Amino acid sequence: MKDGLLVNARPGNDLVTERKFNDFKLRAEFRYPKGSNSGLYLRGRYEVQIEDNFGQEINSHRIGGVYGFLTPRVNAAKPAGEWQTMEITLVGRVVTVVLNGEPIIERQAIPGITGGALDSDEGAPGPLLIQGDHGPVEFRELTLTPAE
Repeated sequence: MKDGLLVNARPGNDLVTERKFNDFKLRAEFRYPKGSNSGLYLRGRYEVQIEDNFGQEINSHRIGGVYGFLTPRVNAAKPAGEWQTMEITLVGRVVTVVLNGEPIIERQAIPGITGGALDSDEGAPGPLLIQGDHGPVEFRELTLTPAE
């Protein structure tokens, strides 16, 4: 923690919650410097990408995508250095991602675990993992609540 922010500086480490979760809503406010790369692993198994991709074409490896599987419908990223908001709802394997108020993935099933997953037990609760080994990122809010 630095000045009230959760800060990942180089070289960084992954952060993993002790608690495990089933279905949930996650709200994250974050910012990163130019060229940075990170991610949020839902239940420690499904990576939602956080990366400096402002103005670039979309694919599943870019911001808001479920890495390697689900491509956002639009690139709603802000430029590096600006605060951004990502809201993720995960129910079973069905995910919705809203980036900066724009729905970019809506109720799509994640077909399997992404690379870097902690385990492959998709039926079990799992932790939230913040990827920290790729690039710096700052979080000023992380709120996880049960999904309804």
